[in-house]
Amino acid sequence: MQQHHSDVPPAYTSGPRPPKIGRPPFWMIAIGLIAVVGSWLPLVLFARAKAALSTQPRVQFVQDMGIQPKYREQQSSEIFADARADRPVIEGTVARGELHEDSAYYLGYTMEADAKTGKPAAKFLDSFPKQVTVDDALLKRGQQRFNIYCSVCHGLDGQGNGPVNARALELQNDDPRNARWTQVANLTSDLVRSRPDGHIYNTINVGIRNMPPYGPQVPTADRWAIVAYVRAIQLTYDASSRILPDDIKARAKAATKK
Repeated sequence: MQQHHSDVPPAYTSGPRPPKIGRPPFWMIAIGLIAVVGSWLPLVLFARAKAALSTQPRVQFVQDMGIQPKYREQQSSEIFADARADRPVIEGTVARGELHEDSAYYLGYTMEADAKTGKPAAKFLDSFPKQVTVDDALLKRGQQRFNIYCSVCHGLDGQGNGPVNARALELQNDDPRNARWTQVANLTSDLVRSRPDGHIYNTINVGIRNMPPYGPQVPTADRWAIVAYVRAIQLTYDASSRILPDDIKARAKAATKK
């Protein structure tokens, strides 16, 4: 039987072959290569910017919360009725680990009723609280913290002749209009030595007169360590005042004033 032409598979059919795509012209190839190489330039710039030092802020395409809309300090807000973005602390709340139940340890005093007026009054501790053990380690810690925070005004010897006080007196002598400086307290004086331990602790914590509070910078344990070191300075000065001859004491006193 003769096979019909329509039954022949397409591969064996006769007819014109499909057109073949020719090689693109050179200018098209050149443009394509330039485009491919040009697409690499941002990657090279990103890599260079990542390794290079610059005073300008870096460009962030993905912020990842590094830059975001937010309220800054002391800004107003229309969300709240009082128009304050900074929300006050809710009354009665306590931060985790900040429950200061022992006021004697954290404040240096206790509130007791006054015998005459019957009103509550602060009574400073006459000694260290039970949480504090005065030993060599505590004194060394107190010396380190004292030299960092206190010596700039009170001096390393605690007699009120630190570099800040010296510079203030110098400016005051150069220009009478700068006569606003209050002489730094001498921690070895009879007045300071007569104060209870809790009073000195409270002075470190909240400040006194022109002295700013150091409570936000110095933890509670370190404040008591400083108190212990101040007592050690006072004992050393008191011992030297009773043992050393008068001429040596006079020369030492003159040397501290220079």
